[in-house]
Amino acid sequence: MEPNQKLKTGVLIVNLGTPESTGTGDVRRYLRQFLMDGRVIDIPPLPRWLLVNLIIAPFRAPKSAKTYSHIWMKEGSPLKVYGYSVEKKLQEALGEDYVVRLAMRYQTPSIENTLAEFEKAENIERLIVVPFFPQYASATTGSVHEEVMRVLRKWQIIPDLRFINSYYDHPGLIEGFALSAQKQLAETDYDHIVFSYHGLPERQLTKTYPGGHDCEKAGCVHGVNALNRFCYRAHCYATTAALVKRLGLDPAKTTTCFQSRLLKDPWLQPYTETVVKDLAARGVKKVLAFSPAFVADCIETIDEVGVEYRDMFLENGGEQWDMVLSLNDSQIWIDTLVDLVVNYKV
Repeated sequence: MEPNQKLKTGVLIVNLGTPESTGTGDVRRYLRQFLMDGRVIDIPPLPRWLLVNLIIAPFRAPKSAKTYSHIWMKEGSPLKVYGYSVEKKLQEALGEDYVVRLAMRYQTPSIENTLAEFEKAENIERLIVVPFFPQYASATTGSVHEEVMRVLRKWQIIPDLRFINSYYDHPGLIEGFALSAQKQLAETDYDHIVFSYHGLPERQLTKTYPGGHDCEKAGCVHGVNALNRFCYRAHCYATTAALVKRLGLDPAKTTTCFQSRLLKDPWLQPYTETVVKDLAARGVKKVLAFSPAFVADCIETIDEVGVEYRDMFLENGGEQWDMVLSLNDSQIWIDTLVDLVVNYKV
């Protein structure tokens, strides 16, 4: 580092990850790295290895590869395309006092390699880590934080470090999803609004707190309070409440639910697939679906919410199922990130 070189703040933005291509081999490699994370499948290492490598990855990879081929953009994976666009726009918005880099928790660009760029730069005096998960969960935000700390503990000089834990009701996040739904809500009189979040095993919420956690006693479905400030379920319901208020929706015509179950253990309920079928059985004809756990459209939003649940709804008697696009690389998402980087307070 030159004596007069200006010190800067590094900003590491991190999303979940994506296969390198739509090939079955690349998808299998991605699934193995993702699902071998002990925070994602939180069972002992040996049974996890057997489950992932002998059952899930071999059998799920071909089907997932086909799905990825349907959502792949001309420039590549949606998560990477939007991720690099956000990196560029956020760098421009923050200016020369910051260095912004994109990383993925799984596959490339890896957190380890991206952090190495900051280390080699030598003029990074502070590091801000922004996981792209609005609602805190050990399996997402917690995993990002753990990986960053694993890498940084090897550095001789560790910069001033700040983690963004959650922003489930940040005004910019809420406004971004509201604006994304604006045209659909103006054009269609929907019978019901579904807020579908990524699911988690119930046991992971219990493990969030050393003494255990009871969502019913903590009032998690009513939002965030002193007893549940790190509970994923509470964060999700708080996001829904903020969107319902912002959009002026009738709470009785909205449902918060959870998608993407894996294995047979109890996961957060109600399950989105159950809600979809129940709505159709009740005679609901027009539904608008939000996925506010995802700030960029991906396989879970484009295919699972946009295609699978739509087809399920129509097959069971529904008439119209629309999906709200995520924030992707919109200006309001960039503005929100700037605020998180510059003004965030725990």
